[in-house]
Amino acid sequence: MNRDQLVAQRYGREEMPSVAMSAVIEHLLSHRTVRHHLPDPVPDDALRAIVTAAQSASTSSNLQPWSVIAVRSPDTKTRLAALAGDQAHVAQAPLVLIWLADLARLEAVAQSVGLTRDGLDYLEMLLVGVIDASLAAQNAMAAAESLGLSGCFIGGMRNQAAQVADLLGLPPKVFAVFGMTLGKEDPAHPADIKPRLPQAVVWHNERYEPVAEQLRGVAAYNQSMADFYASQGMNVRGTWAVHSSKRIATPEALTGREALVEALQTLGFPLK
Repeated sequence: MNRDQLVAQRYGREEMPSVAMSAVIEHLLSHRTVRHHLPDPVPDDALRAIVTAAQSASTSSNLQPWSVIAVRSPDTKTRLAALAGDQAHVAQAPLVLIWLADLARLEAVAQSVGLTRDGLDYLEMLLVGVIDASLAAQNAMAAAESLGLSGCFIGGMRNQAAQVADLLGLPPKVFAVFGMTLGKEDPAHPADIKPRLPQAVVWHNERYEPVAEQLRGVAAYNQSMADFYASQGMNVRGTWAVHSSKRIATPEALTGREALVEALQTLGFPLK
């Protein structure tokens, strides 16, 4: 696929924007969510490279308040799949990485040098851990894809946060932000590049554009996603706007995450 085709697929029916291109941008444009993998294991040297790339991401004040757990055990993957909402690809993938906001290490470091750590009780520090884990994980996915691997982010790890923490032996002040499946894509079930919202919707200059203006782009995106669903043979009812709205319609639509504040407090995050 050439570079123009990559841009066109990323934006669907939208008029293709003029984009400066580099090898890195081309690689990022090629990202796809892949849920079907071959059973081939991910080699340790590849995993070390992926973690090295993750540690090369930016981190607030060089605090590095994140960790990652590599899960290969079939039993653990099966239990994680159930906790994440019965997502079969979690059990099927050869490797699952669990990305953690990890304040326990900072707590221990402060204790080791005889300083207090009251700041860890505040929402800001949990946000720092979540943001840093997310930056690291995005680097990791890009690195994995450069090695011929592919995968899928698993937000369902937050459905039952306390049970995931118990399964993985997480101490207080450590929280599974999301998971990530990794492996070689199964060619019998190829994935395609999914269109994104038009740039005019997400890109604002100087000041935030009125939401009413953005809805024009959403209407065009509804058609791009309808084309994508049809090309993939996906029987999706309603538009992207309807589908997305249903995900926020009720607390129950959050699939367990409506209780996340209580779960985080149980896991040692007072969230002051």
